[in-house]
Amino acid sequence: MRLMPILFSLFLLAGCQPKPPARIPVPVAEDSTFLTGTFFLVRHAENNPGPDSTLTLAGQQRAGALYHLLKDSAIAKIYTTRYIRSIQTADSLRIRLHLDTCIYQADTTGESLLYEMIRRGDWGKRILVVGHSNTLVPIMHSLRATPHADTIGEREYDRLFIVYKTKAASTVKEHCY
Repeated sequence: MRLMPILFSLFLLAGCQPKPPARIPVPVAEDSTFLTGTFFLVRHAENNPGPDSTLTLAGQQRAGALYHLLKDSAIAKIYTTRYIRSIQTADSLRIRLHLDTCIYQADTTGESLLYEMIRRGDWGKRILVVGHSNTLVPIMHSLRATPHADTIGEREYDRLFIVYKTKAASTVKEHCY
C-alpha cells in the first residue's frame, strides 16, 4: 500500500517535464551537403504540342542517342517527372538496362527531387534525372553546383549536364548529344 503513493508521485513528476523545443524544418537543399554522387541531368527530348504530350520522331531519336551515350555509364536509378515526354526520354535506358525509375514533382527549386533521393537513400549513386527547361538549373543549384548558364532555352534539347558531387564540392560538365 505504501508503494501506491510513491508511484503516484513519480507519475505526476513525469508529467511535469518541460516539452522539448519545437524542431524548425530545414529546407532539403540547405542540408544537402551529405548527398553525394554523380548526377546526369537532361531535359526531356523534343515533344509534340500540349501540356502532357508524347515525343516527336526527333525526340524519340534523341532518346535513343541518350541511351547510346549513357548505356555504359553505370547509372543505378532514373528520376523523371510524371510527364509523358520525360518518361519516354528515359524509357530506352529504363527498359534495356532494367533500371528502377522514381517519379519526382517538377518544381523550380529542386527540393522535390532532393527529397525523393534522400527518402530513398540514393546518395553516392550514379543517377539520371530527366527534367524540364525551367527545372534543371534549379536542380543544379540545389546540388550546390554552378551551371554554365542561368537558363536553358525553349528549343534546347541537346544538353547533358553531369554533376559530380562530393561532400566538399560540386562540379558541372556540360556535353551536347
